[in-house]
Parts: sequence; structure tokens; C-alpha cells
Amino acid sequence: MTDARKPQKKPSDAELRAQRLKAALKANMAKRKAQARARKAPDQPSDDTSEQ
Repeated sequence: MTDARKPQKKPSDAELRAQRLKAALKANMAKRKAQARARKAPDQPSDDTSEQ
């Protein structure tokens, strides 16, 4: 059988830039969501000896 896939062409500079920006935006949004969740979570004491 023959391979029916189309040959992959090299993405242009604009496409590469768009891909980088998309990845950076996704990472930034994930970081912001994690920060928001951390702020929203109730504070839990890590050490009980300080209350004595």
C-alpha cells in the first residue's frame, strides 16, 4: 500500500510565532488560575506550637 499522508511543510515564521504565543498564553492562564485557587482556599495552620 502507498502512504496517503500529505508531506509536511515547514510552518512560516508567523505561524511559529502564533504557536509560541498560544503556548505562553495557555501557561500564563494556568498559572493565574492556580494563584486564584490558592487565594480562595482557606488558610490552614502549618504549626500548632505557635499558639502556646
